[in-house]
Amino acid sequence: MLDIGGNTGALVIVTGPEWHGHEIEISPKDQDPAVRTHVAVRARHVSSGVRYTAVFPALPAGPYVIWRTATEPAGTVVVAGAAVTEIEWWHQP
Repeated sequence: MLDIGGNTGALVIVTGPEWHGHEIEISPKDQDPAVRTHVAVRARHVSSGVRYTAVFPALPAGPYVIWRTATEPAGTVVVAGAAVTEIEWWHQP
């Protein structure tokens, strides 16, 4: 279940099956990078088959850093308020 509206959005990161069970961490950009949110990648059964996704159900709108490792950022994403932001991310775990 997603909890979006106003200045709160959701982030869905689509990955490959090799990420199943791994955690993906994000942190608000331009804030303390040690303060992170993480979720596990799960297999989600949809009408077209299986999608492997990490779902962040409620995030304040704004830019976030996606972390490749504990110290290495992989990139950034901007979460929109009252919407679901979806990206594809295929880096190896």
